[in-house]
Amino acid sequence: MSTTTHTESAGPSSGEQKLDPIRTRRRFRRILIVGGAVFLIALVAGFIPQLRQRQTATADTKELAIPTVAVVSPISNTSGSGLNLPAEVKPWQEASIFARVNGYLKSWLVDIGAHVQKDQLLAEIDTPDLDQQLAQARSQAALAARSLELAKSTNTKWQELWHEGVVSQLDAENTATSQGTNQANTEAFAANLRFLEQEVAFKRVTAPFSGIITIRNVNVGDLITANNTNFEMFHIQQTDPLRVYFRLPQSDTSHITVGQTFDVQVGAQSAKTYPGKVSSTSGAVSPDSRTMLVQLQVDNSKNEILPGSYATVRVPASVLGKMLLLSDNTLIFRGKDQQVGVVDAKGVVQVRDVKVGRDFGVQSEILSGVSESDKVIVNPSDSLATGTIVRVAPSAAPSQSPAPSPSKAVKK
Repeated sequence: MSTTTHTESAGPSSGEQKLDPIRTRRRFRRILIVGGAVFLIALVAGFIPQLRQRQTATADTKELAIPTVAVVSPISNTSGSGLNLPAEVKPWQEASIFARVNGYLKSWLVDIGAHVQKDQLLAEIDTPDLDQQLAQARSQAALAARSLELAKSTNTKWQELWHEGVVSQLDAENTATSQGTNQANTEAFAANLRFLEQEVAFKRVTAPFSGIITIRNVNVGDLITANNTNFEMFHIQQTDPLRVYFRLPQSDTSHITVGQTFDVQVGAQSAKTYPGKVSSTSGAVSPDSRTMLVQLQVDNSKNEILPGSYATVRVPASVLGKMLLLSDNTLIFRGKDQQVGVVDAKGVVQVRDVKVGRDFGVQSEILSGVSESDKVIVNPSDSLATGTIVRVAPSAAPSQSPAPSPSKAVKK
């Protein structure tokens, strides 16, 4: 018994000695596994945000690679109340008054703004040279008339003497020729006298028709030169009624008839309107603007409208044909061609050639190339090409006004 007890107290058994390294290795493995797991978790935790950032950056890059554009659709003026077209107010008739005789201005009787009647005296010209020529012509005409009387009397006597055989036939023929010569001279001097008398009548400068004097360029003592078209003495305009001219698009010319009445607005947008009746049309379309000239007659008995004023004619929608309008900021100018960028349902751009009609300031008439259902890019870049992928902005571009501005109506 004592021997066995001594052996057990001497130290650990061999089995326990074998278990210690195994436990150690297991602990080490656990530590490695736990550490690896922790490291892997830390690695994944750090990699995922970077991956997300990369994916976000890639997506942003793709987003930036596809430009976002605003689009508008062409509008038709038929949806509005009509079309304002620029017009020009002209007098019913006007004339520039020039001098027909040479001399000096003796007096002028009317100034600018004066209302005058037909044949009313406007000015008088002192013509000393013409007066002298007229006096000389009267003397010559009187002398020629007396010479003709003497030639007739002489010829009558010589013809009687020739029939009696007292004088020769040659002498009788000479007296007849002398009478014919005096007859011709008398007629020539009489014609010259009538011409000078007509010229003298132009000493009195009169109004060719009733109207208003708008220009006076003469003063007393001025040297007046006949037929000098660079020196206008007076300018007169008949202001009642007035003529108002405007140009109508070719597509609407078939709807215009003589007798139609349009509203004419003179001056600002809030100005008074006047009825204007169609008196005539040019009957032809201008090849430059593809428009027809229309003339209106407007009553101006109260002298409220001044000739030369800017006016606007309101053409109702019932007269107008269909007209497409686009903002000017949708047009692409490349050489002589004008184009627009149209976006389809898939966001693909198609660059189209368009034919532009009249320019209304901020809008232009589109004759061909687009329709009302097309989506046209606003403010397109100069490098825009067919096939470009774009994204349509969710918010629409500013809407276009239904009626174009009447300040400009010229063809581009």
